[in-house]
Amino acid sequence: MKIGDKFPQFNMLDKEGEDYSLKTFTEKLLVIFFYPKDSTPGCTIESRGFSKLKQKFANLDVALVGVSGGDQKTKAKFCKNNDLETVMLSDSDFALSTKLGIYSEKSFMGRKYMGISRITYVLNQKREIVEIFDTVKPLGHPEEVLKYIKKLSS
Repeated sequence: MKIGDKFPQFNMLDKEGEDYSLKTFTEKLLVIFFYPKDSTPGCTIESRGFSKLKQKFANLDVALVGVSGGDQKTKAKFCKNNDLETVMLSDSDFALSTKLGIYSEKSFMGRKYMGISRITYVLNQKREIVEIFDTVKPLGHPEEVLKYIKKLSS
């Protein structure tokens, strides 16, 4: 996927089992941040950061959505333990991540496994990609995205 492409349609569940799709979000912009796994250190830092800035994004008519594997149970635990207020969706079969090309083989300490890349997409009202953050460091990334959105909105 690249800037200008239409973001693929999806249907995913949140921690409550509520179904979400692109049409669920009516805000001017939509930020979808993908992270590798619930309740891991980097993913917790990034998700908490977005959650703390949720109102600042909302003031700019921007919806925030976090996406990773896992299921309703892992999402509920992750959100509860970290006071996360953003919508967190489960790509449990990795269908969307695969469609985007961000579900691939990874390596950590010599162990190979399949996983989701840490990447953030900013979508306009037509749900076209206007920005891709593909070199994401969890600490400070939410602020980086907010700064981009403010610049885009001015």
